[in-house]
Amino acid sequence: MASTDVVKQDTGSRQDRDPVVNDFSIQVATVNGSGSQSANSALMRSIFLMGVPVSGKNLFPSNIAGLPTWFTIRVNKYGYSARKQETDLLVAMNPETAAEDVRALGAGAIVLFDEPLKLEVLRRDLEFFPVPIDKIAGPLAPEPKLKKLLRNMIYVGALAHLLWLDMQAVEEAVRKQFNGKKRAAENNIAAVRAGYDYAVANFPRSRLKVERMNENANKIIIDGNSASALGALFGGVTVVSWYPITPSSSLVESLTEYLKQYRVDGDGKATFAVIQAEDELASIGIVLGASWAGARAMTATSGPGISLMTEFTGFGYYAEIPAVIWDVQRLGPSTGLPTRTSQGDLLSTAFLSHGDTKHPMLLPASVAECFEFGYTAFDLADRLQTPVFVMSDLDLAMNNWVSDPFPYPEKPLDRGKVLSKEELERLGSFARYKDVDGDGIGYRTLPGIQHPNGAWFARGSGHNEKAQYSESPEDYVKNVNRLNRKWETVRSIVPGPVIERSTPGAELGIIAFGSSHWATLESVDQLQQEQGIALDYLRLRAYPFNAAVNEFVAGHERVYVIEQNRDAQMLQLIKMDIAAADIVKLRSVCYYNGHPLDARFVSDSIVSQEQK
Repeated sequence: MASTDVVKQDTGSRQDRDPVVNDFSIQVATVNGSGSQSANSALMRSIFLMGVPVSGKNLFPSNIAGLPTWFTIRVNKYGYSARKQETDLLVAMNPETAAEDVRALGAGAIVLFDEPLKLEVLRRDLEFFPVPIDKIAGPLAPEPKLKKLLRNMIYVGALAHLLWLDMQAVEEAVRKQFNGKKRAAENNIAAVRAGYDYAVANFPRSRLKVERMNENANKIIIDGNSASALGALFGGVTVVSWYPITPSSSLVESLTEYLKQYRVDGDGKATFAVIQAEDELASIGIVLGASWAGARAMTATSGPGISLMTEFTGFGYYAEIPAVIWDVQRLGPSTGLPTRTSQGDLLSTAFLSHGDTKHPMLLPASVAECFEFGYTAFDLADRLQTPVFVMSDLDLAMNNWVSDPFPYPEKPLDRGKVLSKEELERLGSFARYKDVDGDGIGYRTLPGIQHPNGAWFARGSGHNEKAQYSESPEDYVKNVNRLNRKWETVRSIVPGPVIERSTPGAELGIIAFGSSHWATLESVDQLQQEQGIALDYLRLRAYPFNAAVNEFVAGHERVYVIEQNRDAQMLQLIKMDIAAADIVKLRSVCYYNGHPLDARFVSDSIVSQEQK
């Protein structure tokens, strides 16, 4: 097939219809380990540099190289960043999945593909653009390894022509991608130009168009794990203990780099410790030991690691030792699908360990909240003297997001009720677990206080208010009742929910949290515009809930809880917390196939239930 023979099938071809400006979705299908991540990130950044709202989702396998991977870029002038169900332009570079990917497209979609795949024979209602990738790459890279990597930048160049991209923005994005590696940047820019020149010579521009806007001034692109790590740095973390697990590993890897840069003394000596433990049991044990000694300590893991931390977490709850634990959720149970996203750890984490155990959970929905909760989690853990979980997920953590710059934390670190030697002198006596202030939180001392009254024994067995071993039923009941009073204090100081959308007189409500927020936000607008359904939207930011959740449910006829798990885990937590008469108002929208949630699924689910 001649390169100039662009296959325009039927009169329904996109080339014959009105242009679509700044509102479409691209899917790039490649092979894991081929270097496509750099090309796709540069493509996304090119659009960002043109001032257009853009988001990216990477769907990758749980191996190093060789299996299929898909990267979706959504261009949306309205700022919607959730995954879109429909693909408007497919870049087909993987022979293994190309035919299936093409068959999944809606009529009129565009396909840019590696010419030897001969995909144009599969359908007549699509527009095909064949590019001889290897032929173009040959003169650019005599070395096979470099040629393999540059193949991806060739399709970026071809897309730059088809999508009307500013080549200056594309080249700037490539340089940013290879920051500090001049030769690599120039090699890749040469590949982009070669792909662009080929497309200019052989293809018309497509009806999908990226047109300059001014929506990204002063904004940044960052992934959730990097934002979380930066927040932890500002939170004063000095001890990190972890065991590698997808999708949390890059959080600690990023944090390690930040610590190397900013946690050193005047002589260049590290003032921090990052310990890769032998397993997750050891990692949480190290965190609790360091925190008991006075350090701000944390770990990051995912569901299987959380399961292994069960007993130590219960010890942290009962002995009342601060800790920050990031749970970057993935699809379980067991090993599950390690590279798919989920919100399936809520119930297991909220009550992790045996006995009457309850843990605060922070629920970030954005990279900005990953940063915010990255440092506030330490204040909460210290103030509450308990493990605090931050419930991120793979979609939020490992994908790049566009965000406003993070505000600099101005508030001093809050270590909570830590007694100094002078305060102990004034008190005369010290009982570690005595509820002096009526909030369920005792005062603590740190090792090295050098006062005879400052010692106490941190134990997971029964104890009285002086931290002395006790099997007395009265001491036990008094202690756990105090812990329950502390839980009410937790309720009052964790971040409260926020109203994201409000419509006067709306009978229906939506509750969502975490990365489900973005699809839910778009769905609220869809339902209003397409169905005339008015909703109020409450976004949860933490567990336990304050009175606002009860009031929200009480104020609506029906309330839909949106979450990414099978068993409606957040709905179960809400049921435990609201008035019994309001439980019947709750409805569930559960999504759990491991792909990031999309707005159409939410909208269709609500419409279907409303029609019953």
